Amino acid sequence: MTEVDKGGTSASATQTATEVGGLADPGPDTVIDVRDLRMRYGTNDVLKGVTFSAERGEVLALLGPNGAGKTTTIEILEGFRMRSGGSVSVLGTDPAHGNEAWRARLGIVLQSWRDHGKWRVRELLHHLGSFYTPYSTEAIRRPWNTDELIEAVGLSEHADKRVMRLSGGQRRRLDVAIGIVGKPEVLFLDEPTAGFDPHARREFHDLVHRLADENITVLLTTHDLDEAEKLADRILVLAGGRIIADGSADALSRMVSTKAEVRWSIGTERHVHSTDDATTFVRRLLTEHGSAVQDLEVRRASLEDTYMKLVYGMESGLAGDEDAAQVFFGREEQVTVAAEPHGRDIDEEGAR
Repeated sequence: MTEVDKGGTSASATQTATEVGGLADPGPDTVIDVRDLRMRYGTNDVLKGVTFSAERGEVLALLGPNGAGKTTTIEILEGFRMRSGGSVSVLGTDPAHGNEAWRARLGIVLQSWRDHGKWRVRELLHHLGSFYTPYSTEAIRRPWNTDELIEAVGLSEHADKRVMRLSGGQRRRLDVAIGIVGKPEVLFLDEPTAGFDPHARREFHDLVHRLADENITVLLTTHDLDEAEKLADRILVLAGGRIIADGSADALSRMVSTKAEVRWSIGTERHVHSTDDATTFVRRLLTEHGSAVQDLEVRRASLEDTYMKLVYGMESGLAGDEDAAQVFFGREEQVTVAAEPHGRDIDEEGAR
């Protein structure tokens, strides 16, 4: 494993947290801490003050339109690109100065990878895994057992195939296996399920949840909003060079729209009602009609609705860099809401 410089310029790249806003020091479980991250290419400011953090075992999805700076942000966190300003810490280390031992604690799955077509799957993973052996610890035994890893990514039937013989989806599974072969503590995933069929995607989602259960922090970028909603504890929306929203999918949806749509049927008649207080409405509905109420559903704005409203406003000029949150949420600062459990519940509070 060698350090790779993918370009970019550095100006005061090692600013301290005090210099970028005086925020409180990160807690003991904070593994990613980003404060006022800035990136400039010539006269173009790509990142204009990105701030967020991630805890151990947390799954974060970074969403944003093409050109928003998602890949640049990830490359800075990986130590592949020097930042122009701000403070960044990953596993307690500034990525700009990360050494080999630090890099061994990271896992990276790129959108594409230059594979070795003549290698067989098992041989390649065993070979790459051997580079992590010197960095094994009592707490984390590296690398991942080759056959267990192959099974985890669903390539057991293809373990002895040459890489060139794998299908596109199978190669993508191999990309994931390569990214986690060293049992990383932080895993970066860039469009991880591109090319996966529905079954493979579901298996991969199970794998991500398994990794999170083992206290591995996962930061993924994806254009699949359904995937982000299923996988992520928190969703970050990057637009205009800043994080304009940060929270669970359900919490962000509530911020965009307080109204809920209640659907139900009585006999052969279907009914739809929009309300600010779904809980009170449903209780009254059941009190009045009882067991006659069938097919009851309560719906709020989906993650797609939320995302499109945010990004459309930024791209259409309805909201500038500084006032996006105020336009969409009636607040001047970045929207940050507490993460909530996945799933929707009809017991939702709101002002009627």
